[in-house]
Amino acid sequence: MNTEKQIEFDRIKEIWSELAVTGKAKECIRETGICLSERELGKQLRDTTYSRDMIGKLGTPPLQNVDEIREIMMAAGKGDCLTPHQLEQVERVLAAVRRLKDYLKRGKMYENPLAYYEENLDAVEDLREEIGRQIRGGEVDDHASRELLQIRAKIIRCEEQMKQKAEQIMRAEKACMADQYCTFRNGRMCVPVKKEYKFRISGSVIDKSSTGSTLFIEPAGVARYYEELQQLRISEENEVYRILYTLTAMVATAAEAMNGNITMIEKLDFIFSKGKLSIDMGAAEPTINTERRIVLKNARHPLMDREVNVPLQFAIGEQARGIVITGPNTGGKTVAIKTVMLSCMMAQCGLHVTCEEADICMNNAYLCDIGDGQNLAENLSTFSAHIRTVLEVLREANEESFVIMDELGSGTDPAEGMGIAIAILEQLRKSGALFLVTTHYPEVKEYAGRTPDMCNARMTFDKETLSPTYKMVIGEAGESCAFYIADRLGMPQEMLRTAVAAAYGEEAVHTYRFRSQEPGQKESGGRRTGAAKITKNRQGKRAADLSRIYKRGDSVMVYPDRKIGIVCEPVNEKGVLRVQMPGKKIWINHKRVKLHVAADELYPEDYDFSIVFDSVANRKIRHDMDRKYTKETVRYEES
Repeated sequence: MNTEKQIEFDRIKEIWSELAVTGKAKECIRETGICLSERELGKQLRDTTYSRDMIGKLGTPPLQNVDEIREIMMAAGKGDCLTPHQLEQVERVLAAVRRLKDYLKRGKMYENPLAYYEENLDAVEDLREEIGRQIRGGEVDDHASRELLQIRAKIIRCEEQMKQKAEQIMRAEKACMADQYCTFRNGRMCVPVKKEYKFRISGSVIDKSSTGSTLFIEPAGVARYYEELQQLRISEENEVYRILYTLTAMVATAAEAMNGNITMIEKLDFIFSKGKLSIDMGAAEPTINTERRIVLKNARHPLMDREVNVPLQFAIGEQARGIVITGPNTGGKTVAIKTVMLSCMMAQCGLHVTCEEADICMNNAYLCDIGDGQNLAENLSTFSAHIRTVLEVLREANEESFVIMDELGSGTDPAEGMGIAIAILEQLRKSGALFLVTTHYPEVKEYAGRTPDMCNARMTFDKETLSPTYKMVIGEAGESCAFYIADRLGMPQEMLRTAVAAAYGEEAVHTYRFRSQEPGQKESGGRRTGAAKITKNRQGKRAADLSRIYKRGDSVMVYPDRKIGIVCEPVNEKGVLRVQMPGKKIWINHKRVKLHVAADELYPEDYDFSIVFDSVANRKIRHDMDRKYTKETVRYEES
């Protein structure tokens, strides 16, 4: 049973994955499943909202794919010499880190919590500048070192001298030459000599033409320069490797900062991809509850065209835990139940939902039976596959599950299918799960109407225009409208009269009205299996409590670097406090801080903390202000 595929959540993931930049984020998207912790789910949804807000105010974040850089860092760590191309990749990532830091810093103006991830990024400016100075265009630059510049200048002079010497010989022995230009053959400077004048030119034969009439000879005077050139090229290669190994060592030294940058970029890429998806789909943040209640206002299927999609109004859990939906074929029943489950699953994966408003309960499992499931390889008919899936659903369903089933009891004899449909509904009711089912059986509609915790719903149908309106009305039973639809599609009147008479008797032919049949029941069901439990929020620490835990002057340990700092401003309403670190003050979430030594144990009562947190100049100005009038002003440090 592949629920994601049946309700088309796999297609949502494909769209979502295309909005991510890094391979790690794409992998996380493919592996994303429902969250069972209320606290964690709330954080994921807030991250989606914050990322959407930041994109709306600052534009798309400057993220970059960092997949290749992981292999480069591993090679540098093992002591391999990085190539100029690999070093340029390191420089590009560091440049992207700097741009991302600038982007997040601008987000602090709007007090967006995601902006404080900027403090976890290190642009390693010295390394970036050094690589940019020494590596250009995929090669070690001439000015990478003074020695390399000198060697390459000598190489150019030596090559020019070789060419001049060869041209001098060609002018002196012009009659012996087969052409007017010297050329390189096998890396050596040669002159084209006619075969019959071979012994007129002193030197080594390097190559000959295809006809053999021309010999390419390296003159003896040119060979002397060639030996010098080879020595220079060896010196150049040694200097290039020295520079590359030096830069590789710098990259290896910065490995911790680089790996932290890579992890943070991948994490932010995943978070911002959710914000991009929310913007593209015009979605909104849902409210999460654990009271088994689902309320959707103006919901729409995220894969359908917004212009033609009819908004869905839906509610379950307050009055009934199960809804039986009836209505005409092509009336939107299947789309409606898919929309509800897809909205719930998206919300429980930390995504916004395509609703104007949504109050969605957490579920420990999403179970569905949609489609005929026919499998010739396993010799399964439509009905056999349907029953197999149903039994699997009933075994797993419990009071924290959400179940949808399409065309309940179809694929077999109508009378027996009706009985099986009622038996399935009864078992679902006993399981305590929330469930939505669609059916055409009038007996099933009657059963739902008289059974506690269940109710009917119908998809409306305009009989004047003979077309569905795709609106759901909860609390009313609908009709299939098969005869109206068949009439609209061109079925002959004689066939329609025969069909109505066969279904409802001869009298119905004249009135063209349908009648319900008496309901029937049949007990069935399966055993339930154990399922994961939802972790609910415990009423724990609030911001007010945290402000009493972290007081001004407390010594705290800052994670993940495990550095010690002093609290200079306690926790605010957003759960952020300010800590004095060596050389700077930072804002940091309270979850990344642990109390090391309380202020009461470090300082006497009424201790003047301005000695610790304020500059000498500011303290002097304050002292002057207490004694007399002064034009000086106290300057506060910007963080």
